[in-house]
Amino acid sequence: MARTKDFDENAVLNKAVCLFWHKGYNGTSMQELVDGLGISRSSMYDTFGDKHELYIKALAHYQQEGSKQLCAIVSSAVSGKEAIRKLLEHVTSDMLGDKQRKGCFMVNANVETASHDPEVMKIVTRNEEMVEDAFLKAIKKGLENGEFKTKQDARALARFVSNSIKGIQVSSKSIKDKKVFADIVEATLSVFD
Repeated sequence: MARTKDFDENAVLNKAVCLFWHKGYNGTSMQELVDGLGISRSSMYDTFGDKHELYIKALAHYQQEGSKQLCAIVSSAVSGKEAIRKLLEHVTSDMLGDKQRKGCFMVNANVETASHDPEVMKIVTRNEEMVEDAFLKAIKKGLENGEFKTKQDARALARFVSNSIKGIQVSSKSIKDKKVFADIVEATLSVFD
């Protein structure tokens, strides 16, 4: 009879996200994972596989949680512009609130491992598509209700705003001046005027 797990897999994945996010995939040792996750090495291997498999699961877990947040923000917004503003401000607030200046876990994974790891590339690509689609939904809402007068292609605008988000996520690792990010948010929103 199989043993019952005495730990919450989601809680362990959240810890793995934090560990990999802080030190990166290559900078996190197996011993640091065992110590930081609070489970035995055998439980880690039995449940999550090796370091790479755990990293993939942690990255996918992070992407799923982020997707829920973005969908909730877009769905709760009254207008397209409000949705875009809320999404931009949400990301900016998260990045500025991070005292460790870790940046975005997904962007970090993209830079560190995606170019040579097809599984990471697949998750990063899926995440980028999800973010772009969230902005596209907000932009279409603004175009349909006449709020946006732009003649630009909605998909191209979604890609532009998505790219602005990545810029915020990268810049937040070295810049903590709220004014800088407020300017970026306002300039990004100005393309819809």
